[in-house]
Amino acid sequence: MNNFARSEELRFLLFDLLEVETLADRPRYDGQDRGIWDAALTTAEQMAVQHFAPHNREADLNEPRLVDGAVQTVSGVKPALGAFADAGFLRAHHDDALGGLQLPWAVVQGCFAFFQAANIATVAYPFLTIAAGNLLARFASDDQKSRFLPPMLSGRFFGTMCLSEPQAGSSLTDITTSARPTADGRYAISGVKQWISGGEHELSDNIIHLVLARIEGAPPGVKGLSLFIVPRFRLDTGGEPAAANDVHLVSLLHKMGYRGTTSTILRFGENDACEGELIGEANRGLTYMFQMMNEARIGVGLGAAMLAHAGYVHSLDYARNRPQGRHPGGKDPAAPPVAIIEHADVKRMLLAQRAYAEGGMALCLHAAKLMDDERTAPPKQAANASLLLDVLTPICKAWPSEWGPRANDLAIQIMGGYGYTRDYPVEQYYRDNRLNPIHEGTNGIQALDLLGRKLAMSDGRGLDLLAEEIRSTGATASDDEVLRPHADALATHLDAVVHTSALLLARMQAGDVNLALANASLHLDAMGQVVIAWQWLRQAIVAQRMLDAGNGDPDYLQGKVQVCHYFCRYELPRVNQLTELLNQIDTTCADTPASWF
Repeated sequence: MNNFARSEELRFLLFDLLEVETLADRPRYDGQDRGIWDAALTTAEQMAVQHFAPHNREADLNEPRLVDGAVQTVSGVKPALGAFADAGFLRAHHDDALGGLQLPWAVVQGCFAFFQAANIATVAYPFLTIAAGNLLARFASDDQKSRFLPPMLSGRFFGTMCLSEPQAGSSLTDITTSARPTADGRYAISGVKQWISGGEHELSDNIIHLVLARIEGAPPGVKGLSLFIVPRFRLDTGGEPAAANDVHLVSLLHKMGYRGTTSTILRFGENDACEGELIGEANRGLTYMFQMMNEARIGVGLGAAMLAHAGYVHSLDYARNRPQGRHPGGKDPAAPPVAIIEHADVKRMLLAQRAYAEGGMALCLHAAKLMDDERTAPPKQAANASLLLDVLTPICKAWPSEWGPRANDLAIQIMGGYGYTRDYPVEQYYRDNRLNPIHEGTNGIQALDLLGRKLAMSDGRGLDLLAEEIRSTGATASDDEVLRPHADALATHLDAVVHTSALLLARMQAGDVNLALANASLHLDAMGQVVIAWQWLRQAIVAQRMLDAGNGDPDYLQGKVQVCHYFCRYELPRVNQLTELLNQIDTTCADTPASWF
């Protein structure tokens, strides 16, 4: 039974809101249609129910551990990953020449969402492998692709990304892992990497680490970083795993969530025998790695939204079936108690959960469709999609991972004492989701990226395009009497955020970079509130049209419109306080001496 994700929700977002069926007109998807994509979603849901959900709690209670020198995971993980690979989900979006199905990325992400809701820890292994494979498909040499991609797409090899180091953390400028050229054209890799998810296990025949390192003599800082393929086991002439490649597990790390995913510290080249292969050109490693990082950031956002959604589904079921208390006006103690979903405060918490979860889901799937547009749309549309993605990616990562855990917190609150016991999964969803504000660059880093880099790129054209999209949605919503007030409110807050962004960018251009970026997180939050309000207004427009036409489940669609009302009335006004502080260039945080703490 699927008790973690509503399939009607994902289908509404993909087919009704995003209209992914229009992609079938493009040559890459020739011969595909909604029937094929719907079947893929059905398969994903069934597999998530049968293979991933059953061991979600077991893997949380029994973390990976070392047994006789090997990392041991619970028994359900390996067959689940095998089923995932056998069904073709590792290669579903790849070219036919690679054995792929050339499915749209938006559809693939819709499928993946079921697995994220069912078991975020187990699906982290293919999550990283897919992203690593995408990087190799784009930047690796033909020889490297021929040796590494096929076994990764079949599930025989898994992949990782190795950026962080114990002394550097998120500061990639301070990476010290080194790469020394060898006589055979390879490189001797030496260094320590930390927080490497999936870094050691016995779930695949090999692990392909993508490692950022500095070639001897390279420039300092991120401009001197190169990217290397470093397999756990070297390949023999037939492409099979052979000798160990001097990659050693230093330690397993123990986290509050995602406990079924191995998190590791790895030492490369302890015996000066670790070989790596350079990807592309030297000193362009971070450029290549951003392919994987940006994809992963959107994926982390979608995972955060799906965990929020899973918590909502469970707390909704509990609220409908838990009798407790009576209406405030009910004075008869002999009257039967009502289900707690009848209480206004419980309704508030359910509306908030749905607003955070489905708003984040809509945004991240919208970004996935933009990735399809970037690849397959006519040139002008593809270029605009790329600019929009630049602006939306840090919001996709940060907003759902900031508000997703708040949704899980509300799920716990609705369930009362049962919520924080292990009798129900909502406490695990909270712990799993709390990692996402840190995964793939902390939300503070996303804020610096948005304000410090993305808004100024291409002379600010990305923000201009986003504003045009939002205003277009507002113009459409203004034709509906019920939605017009929300369209007006969105327009007002959009103008405020655009004005504030211009003010902060001007301060940076004038040299006040530190001061302008001091409250970058507030700016990201304000941008996020406007973008999610836009996503909700888009959903409400579609839902209202379906209601008017007599299509779909009226209760579900009315709920969509009501959540739009909630978000625009309860959440969107937060932008006022945020932009007021930002416009003042408030220095409270920046001016506080460290000694005062």
